[in-house]
Amino acid sequence: MIKNTLALLVFISFASWSQAQIPLPKSQESGYPRLYVTQDEKKDLQKTIKKEAWAKEVLSGIHKRIDTHVERHVDDPEWMVSRLQMYWKTKATNVYVNGVDYSHADGEAPVPTVRFTGSRNSATAYGKPALEDILPYMDDPRGLYLPNRTKEGKPFEWAEQSETGGIIISINREIIGLGKDAAFLYWLENDDAFAKFSFDLFDTYMMGMSYRSEPIDILNGHIQTLVGLTNFQVIHEGTLSDIAELYDFLHPYIEANYPEKIGMYDTTIKKWTDLVIKNGVPQNNWNLHQANIILKAAMVLQDNSSYEDKKGREYYINYILNVTSARQWSLTKFMDYGYDESNGVWNECPGYSIGVTKSLTNFIRDFDNTFDHNILPYTPVMEKAVKMLPQYVFPNGEIVAFGDSYYGPLDTEAMSDMIRIAQKNKDAKLEEEFTGLYRLFNDDVESSEKSHKPKAEIASFFASKPLVLNPKYGKGNIDDYITQTFYAPNVSWHVQRMGTGKDGMMVSLNGSLGNHMHANGINMELYGKGFVQGADPGKGANYLQPIYLEYYSQFPAHNTVMVDGTSSYTEMLSNHAFDLVGQYPKSEEKEGFYKAITYSDVFFLEPESRSDQSRLVSIIKTGESTGYYVDIFRSKKQRGGDKFHDYFYHNLGQSMHVSDANGNVLELKPSEEMGFAGGHLYAFDYMWDKKSIRTNEDYQAEWKIDMPEGEEDVFMNLWMKGTEGREVFTIKSPPNKAFKYNKKIPYDVGEAPYLTLAARQHGEAWNKPFVSVYEPFTSSEGKSVATISGFEDEHGSTDFVGLHVVHKSGREDFVFSSTENKIAKYKGTATDAAYALVGQEKNKDIILFLGNGTELTAKGFKIATNKKGNVVLEIKAGKLFLNNEVTVTITHDKKEKQFAVGAYRSVQLD
Repeated sequence: MIKNTLALLVFISFASWSQAQIPLPKSQESGYPRLYVTQDEKKDLQKTIKKEAWAKEVLSGIHKRIDTHVERHVDDPEWMVSRLQMYWKTKATNVYVNGVDYSHADGEAPVPTVRFTGSRNSATAYGKPALEDILPYMDDPRGLYLPNRTKEGKPFEWAEQSETGGIIISINREIIGLGKDAAFLYWLENDDAFAKFSFDLFDTYMMGMSYRSEPIDILNGHIQTLVGLTNFQVIHEGTLSDIAELYDFLHPYIEANYPEKIGMYDTTIKKWTDLVIKNGVPQNNWNLHQANIILKAAMVLQDNSSYEDKKGREYYINYILNVTSARQWSLTKFMDYGYDESNGVWNECPGYSIGVTKSLTNFIRDFDNTFDHNILPYTPVMEKAVKMLPQYVFPNGEIVAFGDSYYGPLDTEAMSDMIRIAQKNKDAKLEEEFTGLYRLFNDDVESSEKSHKPKAEIASFFASKPLVLNPKYGKGNIDDYITQTFYAPNVSWHVQRMGTGKDGMMVSLNGSLGNHMHANGINMELYGKGFVQGADPGKGANYLQPIYLEYYSQFPAHNTVMVDGTSSYTEMLSNHAFDLVGQYPKSEEKEGFYKAITYSDVFFLEPESRSDQSRLVSIIKTGESTGYYVDIFRSKKQRGGDKFHDYFYHNLGQSMHVSDANGNVLELKPSEEMGFAGGHLYAFDYMWDKKSIRTNEDYQAEWKIDMPEGEEDVFMNLWMKGTEGREVFTIKSPPNKAFKYNKKIPYDVGEAPYLTLAARQHGEAWNKPFVSVYEPFTSSEGKSVATISGFEDEHGSTDFVGLHVVHKSGREDFVFSSTENKIAKYKGTATDAAYALVGQEKNKDIILFLGNGTELTAKGFKIATNKKGNVVLEIKAGKLFLNNEVTVTITHDKKEKQFAVGAYRSVQLD
């Protein structure tokens, strides 16, 4: 990387959106190469290669990939060039697309031009051939000659270009990549054979690209705003980045041998870059991907003064940092739009959010290394964005995966980037914090770094050097980064958690707000005994495939409630959030609360059926390894006429059994009631082997993850309260595709049916809600819950839910829930809370929890507040402990005392 000390042109001004600009480097490297390394640093690199084994391996790998092709090129210079995908015969200048598919091309240039790719949809029956199997100078009206992967023996046949996905651009990137390798080796080793190979590829491609124009969508649709010169999406114009790197290393050779062509090359790069700026999507990860492409292209251009239009290197660098146009926002506006400054969450699903944060730290790291200019101080949200990443993590270390995400370990590259930035800029405070955070997720950092083998790529010499941690900075405290509850309103996501590892508990709720989200209502992910058992199914296929559009992104694929078989709305960029009505403890609260209970209460307006939906979920921890979840889901149409409401729950496991409350198997029979027929969603028809039974009685389902011999099996037991009008379904759903990184699940989740329970409430489901208790357990431990039963409000409230949970330990819990703020009563206990828990241990210890209410009377105590709020009163070994988020009056044995708002502490009534 360039190590020159560069003076800064510091100018702070405000654009129309009132955001301070990022200062630019005043002067930059004038010679070539300059992207990764400079001519002055060549000797240092050669010394590194001679001294370091890893560097020798990288160089050897590059030679192994390229040498044969360069040797052939000496005697057969057309072999590799002819395999570029070009309009060799037609020399077309104008490309036309029909929406997401290639249509045709016309116009004629004096030289062969670069061929456009086949389709935005990457799914194709055809495979990318090996270089030796590509027909030379292939430009045939029949399309491309490719192997058909769907036929036995994969025979080669002619394929219509629109049916070939991204094969064209993939071939060209492979070939240009070889040219890039050769350009680097020429610069490093001064062998003209490598330069000739690289130049012939580069010149042929760039000459052809110089005559190409922006593709035209004959439908005049959305695609017109996305296309680049080679691809349907400007974010996939990676060939431009490859070309820039090739040009950077080959530039001295071109200057010496073909200086008259430099103007054409630069003009072509600028045209290509301008289209990346002109098209795209600014409000999500695209903006950053485009910025990375633009920056690399800009870096190989000359200064503004070298061009008549004054659009050179500084122009494009300033553009991505400080200029906002319709489809390319400045870095600061992009971050201001996407991040919640209060908690550091990016407004996309977890997988994309983590990716954007990593891409931004990569950008800041590389910008600093290239220009010796640290822009981290001008992006203040980044520290918080990296520090919040652990909030995505389940107790087993896997991230939540709603929307278009995958389960797997937390990517810690953003953390290591922050360490590298801190080390370079000698910021000890920053380095200490992020070293501590990084060590939490990388137990044996030094060993893993030493065993790390960089890829055989040019970038490995400069960007993949082992990270060296300062030994005086130890592991941080996980409680500084993970809290018992966390709420991110900008993505409509709420999480509750207790503990870590196998015996930890966690539930994640999400609505549909932000990018790469699904139409899923109030969706739930549920953890138990080492696995994300109630897991999201992933995206299933790419975004243009019917199964993604019709199933994986729709309500029935998720743990949610669907109304009348019609609930749906726009997936991908969605604007349907839930409201957080209540929670305990407060989001991001780190201390001062009772740690064995959490809850969240959210409200959602389902737009398709115009239905009110409410979901209250609680975790009750009853011991080190025991605990259970309460889930109360209410749903009703605002204008009445409810046909039915379907509660879906999918869980991992090779088997699922449904029984009554006493464990007797329910005899379900095949049913066709849940299907597309009748005006319902297509999603129903992707599910199969549907069986059902009508019952008014309580019932339960149990899933089993059958572990290998010698390991304890893992279970999830679901108890549901019966009610009039209830029909229970067992279903096989399409496979869960979200576990592609998980090696611990003992069966192929991505191929096996996802075993599903659906509860259909005929009529409304507000006064007859879905009331569930989930308990995860293992074969060695068994269930901790002995019995569960429901009870009614003695005052006759129709919306009331009451549960009596008896534990094998002798503990008894009574759960109260109501939406009408009226006093409900049962056996001496009375409350108006949205959620209340009265628990008593065998040793007479008591826990009284008042959630979003004003009164709770139980066990001889009365809790009263002057406004709705949360109060916890624990009676342990005869002592009182209190946590109240509102002013409260406690009455017991004719003693009464008022307490101001306070954290969990010991109190006395006298």
